[in-house]
Amino acid sequence: MVDENVIARQLDSTLSDFEPGDEFGERYHGKVRDTFASGDHLILITSDRISAFDHVLRQTIPFKGQVLNQLAAYFFEATADVVPNHVISIPDPNVTVAVRCDTVPVEFVVRAYLVGHAWRTYRSGKRELCGIPLPDGMKENQPFEASILTPTTKAQQGHDEDISRQEIIDAGILDESTFDALAKMAFSLFETGTRMAEERGLLLVDTKYEFGKTPDGRYVVIDEVHTPDSSRYFYADGFEDRLRADEPQRQLSKEFVREWLMDNGFMGKEGEDLPDLPDSFRIRVAQRYIELYETITGRDFKPDTHPNPAARIKEALEGALA
Repeated sequence: MVDENVIARQLDSTLSDFEPGDEFGERYHGKVRDTFASGDHLILITSDRISAFDHVLRQTIPFKGQVLNQLAAYFFEATADVVPNHVISIPDPNVTVAVRCDTVPVEFVVRAYLVGHAWRTYRSGKRELCGIPLPDGMKENQPFEASILTPTTKAQQGHDEDISRQEIIDAGILDESTFDALAKMAFSLFETGTRMAEERGLLLVDTKYEFGKTPDGRYVVIDEVHTPDSSRYFYADGFEDRLRADEPQRQLSKEFVREWLMDNGFMGKEGEDLPDLPDSFRIRVAQRYIELYETITGRDFKPDTHPNPAARIKEALEGALA
């Protein structure tokens, strides 16, 4: 684990934005990534920004971008024989160069446990999620009999919205055969991710997948795979005991950030004030991200402590794209 003092020293040297000008192509500023499009290539810069409830928090998390980018690279490589992906190269700890794709406007969310948004929906009394019926009598964190697919619309602004398979087809967003093919890819990735997590003493609870269509007409998985920004993990050790006792599960995800925000009066609703993250909490969040990286990969995390990450990235890109 990275020393807390190393993280603390990086609090003022995080990568908030990457704005080099127009030399790397047209820029899209996302919640977490800054993406540059040039020709058939995309340059994805994973920043240290963090989002929750579809809001980008004002404070950054040291090394978060490096963790996400390197963990995504790890899983893209490990699952390339399951579902093809968009990766071309990783020229910097925070950078992925990828094939430019037409993004599918649906996120494929696979859930194996009644947690998070699914639990909040269930607790409100609803017994259907994205067209999937849910049985009575379930408790928080309980596994489903089989994993379920709960798609969402991919909003450019504001909240993503739950949507069913039939609604997607009826609206002409995707045809039936394309939806089913992508759903099959999502379940295959989830099965592989579940096995990899179990080998490391973890349970893959839920995750989202994004897909894109390449210039030659192939569908590939894009964005990220099985990272703590797109996934939730429980520790397998003690899971059943905690479930029986109705105790919170030990988890590796950013759900605890959402819980902190809720405890401080914020759920992303109109009229609520977005709270600031204290430095002590930012350090704890960084430690959680690093812990997940080391736990899921079995590798030591080697933080890049460059005092100017944006300058480092620009230099790396100039070399990679020369």
